[in-house]
Amino acid sequence: MVLSTNKSTVLGLLLLCAYFLQYFLGLSWEWLEVLQQDQMYKRWSGLVLALFICFQWMLTLTRTVSKWRKHAMTMQTIHKWLGAISPLFFYFHSMALGYGYLLLLSYVFFSNTLLGYLNLDVIKSRSDAWFKGWMITHVALSMMVSILLLFHVVMVFYYK
Repeated sequence: MVLSTNKSTVLGLLLLCAYFLQYFLGLSWEWLEVLQQDQMYKRWSGLVLALFICFQWMLTLTRTVSKWRKHAMTMQTIHKWLGAISPLFFYFHSMALGYGYLLLLSYVFFSNTLLGYLNLDVIKSRSDAWFKGWMITHVALSMMVSILLLFHVVMVFYYK
């Protein structure tokens, strides 16, 4: 196994580290903190984050739908770059990790994000088992994020 770097991985790791640094040091922008308390802002920023997560599933569609396969490589590049900036989407929705199921959602989201940064272009391995293990884990975590996202949306609108 050989490690390689690419620009999207470096950017992603920097943004992920910045998110956790601000979280653990208690740093915040007051204007954003005030915005995040507003119900309409929370809903709109949540919609943007949810649409981002849904869009990331487009890579799967371009790989599995035969007439879209010709776009798979382009979509993979877009998928990686959007994944790289995903901490920004999360940050503008919430500077905190949350409690209970929201904490679980945050952990799964950021674990999957980190796994995405350490993709198969970064970890150069010819092992089929490594490829399958990485892919199964990434897809499973993506499914968990999507399910927890749906649960979160239901809870937000059920208890409004």
